[in-house]
Amino acid sequence: MLRDKITETFVKVDDFCNEFEILYSKHQLPAPSNVKTRNRKAGMCDSEIITLLIAFHGGQFRNFKHFYVDYVSVHLREDFPGLVSYNRFIELSHRCAIAFMLFLHHCCKGECTGISFIDSTVLRVCHNKRIKRNKTFKGFAEVGKSSMGWFCFKLHLIINDKGEILSFFLTKGNVDDRDAKTITNMTKDLFGKLFGDKGYISKALSDLLFGNGIQLITAVRRNMKSKALSNEEKLLLRKRSVIETVNDELKNICQVEHTRHRSISGFLLNIMSAIAAYSFFPKKPSIKKDIEETNPQLIKQLEQQLTLAA
Repeated sequence: MLRDKITETFVKVDDFCNEFEILYSKHQLPAPSNVKTRNRKAGMCDSEIITLLIAFHGGQFRNFKHFYVDYVSVHLREDFPGLVSYNRFIELSHRCAIAFMLFLHHCCKGECTGISFIDSTVLRVCHNKRIKRNKTFKGFAEVGKSSMGWFCFKLHLIINDKGEILSFFLTKGNVDDRDAKTITNMTKDLFGKLFGDKGYISKALSDLLFGNGIQLITAVRRNMKSKALSNEEKLLLRKRSVIETVNDELKNICQVEHTRHRSISGFLLNIMSAIAAYSFFPKKPSIKKDIEETNPQLIKQLEQQLTLAA
């Protein structure tokens, strides 16, 4: 079963990498005539490396070295004839970061349906007692505080009603969820209604998004007046917890968070691999089935509204 998923992933990744290499070679600067250059190919191509990184985050293994040494090197030797040692694979994985990021951007994102949900989740890179001794993220991470405890990074996500990731953004731990620069970058390709929790309450942010064709809908605090929302908006606002389920799967299944990082590039590759692995999940948390069971007429009304908005 895992081998079938690896094959499916490799086909999609390899098609993208072949197109990327053609475009990348056209934009390369020529080397000076007096400098000798080497163009040796590695034992594994970028598509094979990216495929294995995504396959590990599928949830079957908890340690990448165990996955590579005890499973890939033993059971997938025929599928990957140019297999290299574990240490060499880690070195080669950093070379494909650009191709991996572009693949994630063009092939792993969902389509905006007019109903989107936004939330952020904390990423701890070390235990609280080791914050001052951590050298890997010195100068990069910042300590922040939330109701969930202390953390060093934040991963901001936007998903659609089908559970597909539309946009993601990584910030330091002390960056507010309502940061205008972050929200603007994440919502530049969105339209319709965006649902968030109380942490996104901001009139300035609502006006900014409204000018871009996006209606920000959030719950209200106890000391605030209730907003005039339609029955459809109230129901969708109650379904906002679907994005928390996505965050839970990213952490507990895809292992987007762990404290064993030894480099910044490895940390970023881990996040990209986890998000890409989630995009290949056959079943994702969605709200359509729940709404169909509780209010089937709402689905027709939403489809009509989205058709008019488009």
